[in-house]
Amino acid sequence: MTTNFIVKPIEKKVFAELFNKSEEQLSEVNAIWLTADSKPGYPCRVSLKEAEVGERVLLIPYKYHDVQSPYQASGPIFIRENAEEAELEVNEIPEILEKRLLSVRAYNIKNLMIHAQTVQGAELEHVIHNQFLNSAVTYLQIHNANPGCFNCTVHRA
Repeated sequence: MTTNFIVKPIEKKVFAELFNKSEEQLSEVNAIWLTADSKPGYPCRVSLKEAEVGERVLLIPYKYHDVQSPYQASGPIFIRENAEEAELEVNEIPEILEKRLLSVRAYNIKNLMIHAQTVQGAELEHVIHNQFLNSAVTYLQIHNANPGCFNCTVHRA
């Protein structure tokens, strides 16, 4: 039996106040504007799309696993300046995941990691379906395997 899933981006409203700050104000929260100089290379966690070469992206630290658990975590992410929040279909894999080596981390209801594996993006859909066969898995987080950066969260649909 296959379990349907939905990939969730980070909500754009989380960052709304940052887009109008000066460089000095951004530096106070360890954020900076960069210009994308390659594609792929600057995956946006709001649109779940790659930034175009020449596009401005905000590089910020983000608490992507802000939970009551030893597994709470934060790390750097990119947000495209004019990002529109992704609205994915059930079982849709976003662009930023298709060609990367990924780390899929499965968490239970107590926000404890109970499984992790690496996978090529082309095989991600199969891995997600397999992870959700385990009834103890509540949600998944997808990271870029080499740098370890957070991409998105996956829930049962």
